[in-house]
This record gives sequence, structure tokens and C-alpha cells, in this order.
Amino acid sequence: RRVPSATKQLSYLLRRTHFDFSQNSISLLNSPSKSNLSCGSSCFRIFQSHPSSTRPLLCSLRTDRTMASQSQNPQSVHEFTVKDARGNDVDLSMYKGKALLIVNVASECGLTNSNYTELSKIYEKYKDQGLEILAFPCNQFGGQEPGNNEQIMEFACTRFKAEYPIFDKVDVNGTNAAPLYKFLKSSKGELLGANVKWNFAKFLVDKEGNVVDRFAPTTSPLSIEKNIKKLLGIS
Repeated sequence: RRVPSATKQLSYLLRRTHFDFSQNSISLLNSPSKSNLSCGSSCFRIFQSHPSSTRPLLCSLRTDRTMASQSQNPQSVHEFTVKDARGNDVDLSMYKGKALLIVNVASECGLTNSNYTELSKIYEKYKDQGLEILAFPCNQFGGQEPGNNEQIMEFACTRFKAEYPIFDKVDVNGTNAAPLYKFLKSSKGELLGANVKWNFAKFLVDKEGNVVDRFAPTTSPLSIEKNIKKLLGIS
């Protein structure tokens, strides 16, 4: 017996369904007790606790993206949404009008002390003039960021007095790379290669969200101060 396609199943359900948009979720009445339909990266679920129940059914649309959402063909860093260290969504459009220094950080790297120290100095000097530093912990290089988000934040904020935002731990390379990092690498990958090479690689983003410079992990934050001042319009 031929099984109807997901599209036909959904069409059938919708014809027999009453929608109530008065709540945040969608209530469905007079529908089968359970259905689970998939389409691309989304899952359309309809369920009820028991076939004889008179309670409305709940319909939800779930997307399988975990770290961030963005448009199909992003043109700017501002089009991305990422997770902070506490799991909350952060829309990067909030940084419009700011120059950004985006860095993948690690707590147990040979570059940790010098980079964290200089990042704090740079941030303290230019934060009131329009600079934001966005730190993304990553454990892909020698397993040098093994801690959880809470431990990472305690380390950076207690030992190095980091006042800039530290986000959720991410992958920066490979199939599970964060969408933001895929965009950063595709924007500035010509000279250094597509992949991030090690901890503390740096991407400089202008006030419109364009990736304008990329620096190797061994490039110290203080050595790119002139690039930061240029974006901030400081002579």
C-alpha cells in the first residue's frame, strides 16, 4: 500500500483542522491524535495525550539549527544570532554601529596569557569609542578549552578581568562549525586558508558588519591596534 507523502498528509490534516491563534502555540481541534511530519530541516509535530481526550492538540514547528539562525545568503555579521554562555540567543544586529573583534579563545593554550591580557587592555581603551570584542571558546585545537561555559567565564573574568562578552563554546572548523564562523572564513579566507589554524585567530568587522581583516593566532591584539583605530575613525 502506498504511503502518502508528508505534503499530502499535512494538507489532509489542515483541511480537517481548526486553528486557534490566541496563544503563542497553535491549538488544533478535530485532528488525529498524533502525527510527525518532516520537511527539510524542520519538523511539523501534532500530538495529543490520548485519542479520547477533549484537550486541544499542540502544533509546533521546530528547526534543527542549534547554534544560530541567519538568512539563506548572509551578507553581514549582523544577520546572525548566536548563543551566549548561558544559552540565551544574542542577535548580532545589536552591534550595528560597532567595530567588532571576534576571537576563538582557549584557557590552556600557550597563547592564552598574552592574548587575554592584551584583549582586556584593548577593550578597556576602546570600548567607549565603539569597539566590542566577541569571544567564542573552542576546544578543537589540542583540547585546550575542556571546561564548561561557567568554568570558562570564571577563568576569563577572574584571572584576566575580561569585561567583553564570552559566548557559547563552538566549533570553528568542520561540518559542525558555527554558521557565524563559516561566514567569517568565507569572507576572509584567501591568504590564511579557509580553516582557522589555532586558538586566538582574529576577525575584524566594521560597523556595517563586513569582515575587513583576518589575523593569525600568533598576531597579538596590541599589534592590530592601528587597524582597530581606523575602523573607529580615530587618528
